[in-house]
Amino acid sequence: MMVEGFNCHDELVAKTKQKLCYSDEVSYSAWKEQVKNKLFELLGLDIIAENACEPNFKIVEEKQKEGYKQIRFEFESEHGSVVPCYVLIPDLGKEKYPVVITLQGHSSGFHNSIKEPLEDDYIAYALTRGCFAVQAVKKGYIAVAIEQRAMGERATFNTPKRRVSVGVGTGGCYNNQMTAFMLGRTTIGERCWDISRTIDMLKHFPQCDMDKIAITGNSGGGTTSYYAACCDERIKISAPSCAFCPYPESILKFYHCSCNYIPQAFRWFDMQDLACLIAPRRLVIIAGRYDTCFLIEGVERGYKTVEKIFKKEGVENNCRLIITENEHWWCEDIVWPAIDEEFKKLG
Repeated sequence: MMVEGFNCHDELVAKTKQKLCYSDEVSYSAWKEQVKNKLFELLGLDIIAENACEPNFKIVEEKQKEGYKQIRFEFESEHGSVVPCYVLIPDLGKEKYPVVITLQGHSSGFHNSIKEPLEDDYIAYALTRGCFAVQAVKKGYIAVAIEQRAMGERATFNTPKRRVSVGVGTGGCYNNQMTAFMLGRTTIGERCWDISRTIDMLKHFPQCDMDKIAITGNSGGGTTSYYAACCDERIKISAPSCAFCPYPESILKFYHCSCNYIPQAFRWFDMQDLACLIAPRRLVIIAGRYDTCFLIEGVERGYKTVEKIFKKEGVENNCRLIITENEHWWCEDIVWPAIDEEFKKLG
C-alpha cells in the first residue's frame, strides 16, 4: 500500500545542514580551501586527471565568414575523449582579443552556436538555444564553442549489443553520468576538465588574450559556466544563464537531466556556497523570473549568500544578479551588454 504525500527525501532535504555552508563564524580562508578540496573530490577531478594524455591537437577545417574566420579544431582531453571545438576570430585587425567560451545546453549540439540567426524563422532559430559563438564574435570577441561531454557529437548510449551515437533527449547524458558514477567521476567534472584543457589549447591561437577569458551559456551551458569558473581561475568572468539556483529549489525539487547531479554534494554545500571559488573574479548571474526549472525565489535566496561571499572578499561590486522577464530563456540583449561591461572593468 502506498502512503500518499510522504517522501523521506523531501524531509531530509528540508532538515539538512550542510557541513561546509557559508558562515561568518568560521575562518573564511580555511573554509574556502575546504570547499575547493571537497568540490574537486566530489567532481572526481583527481580520478579524471589520472587518465590525462597528450592533447594531439589538430586543426580540422578553416572557413572565412563575413567578418570573421571560423576554425574547427580537435584534441584529446584524456585518453579516449576527443573534444571538438570551433574558434571564431574577428577580422578587426587587432593583435589580441578577449575570449568568450560559449556553451550549448541540451540542444542538438554545439553546431547551433555557430549558426547565423534565421531572421525569417525566429522560432526555429530560438529552439536551437541561440547562436552564442556568432553573437560573441560579432561583438568583437574571440568565441570558442565546445561540444560538451555527452552532448551533440559526443552523445553516446550503450545497448546490450553495441555503443551507438544518439541525438538530444535520447539518453546521452544519462548513460555518461551513470557510467561516470561507477568510476568515481561525474559528468560535470568531466565537462569542467574539458573546459580547462580547451583553455590550454588556446595557446595555438596567439590572438587570444589569455588574461581576459569569459564563459557563458544557457541552462546546461550555464551550469558548466558556473562550475568551470569554480575550477579554473583563468576564467575571469562567469555569466551563467538560467542555471544558478540552490539545489532545493531546482535539482532536488524537479526532474532535471542527470548531468546536473554531484553525489553527496548537498551534504556538504549548496550551489551558492561555491561562489567563494569564483570570487574575487567576476560573476554575473542571469535568471528568468518565470523559469520553472530554477525557481526565482531560490535564485534570490542563494544570491544573498553570494553577496556575503563577495563582500567578504572585499569585491562586492564583482557580482551581479540580473532577472529577466522571461522563462528558461537565453536573452542575448541582456547577456552581452552585461559581459561587455565586465570586460570594460577588467581594463
